[in-house]
Amino acid sequence: MVKSELVDKLSDKLEANASNLSRQDTKLAVDIILQAISQTLASHDRAEIRGFGSFDVRIRPPRRGRNPSTGQSLQVPSVAVPYFKCGKQLRALLNQQAGA
Repeated sequence: MVKSELVDKLSDKLEANASNLSRQDTKLAVDIILQAISQTLASHDRAEIRGFGSFDVRIRPPRRGRNPSTGQSLQVPSVAVPYFKCGKQLRALLNQQAGA
């Protein structure tokens, strides 16, 4: 699912519930949520959505690497990478779907 499909799905649900939010308002809401999660991760904090999962930042330490074309050894700096941990309810749903 891409962001536009998420916006369409959310907008359809809201229209079915007689909400007066337009697709543009729904897109703005999705953008704000994603931007808030991104900014939280950028400040190396944790973002959690109960029942879905949590987003965290992990730091990979510096290491020795090798240039594959020349074989020369080089130092790879530490880097921050995003990490997602599935929530309990989502994990149960995935396991239920896998077992069916």
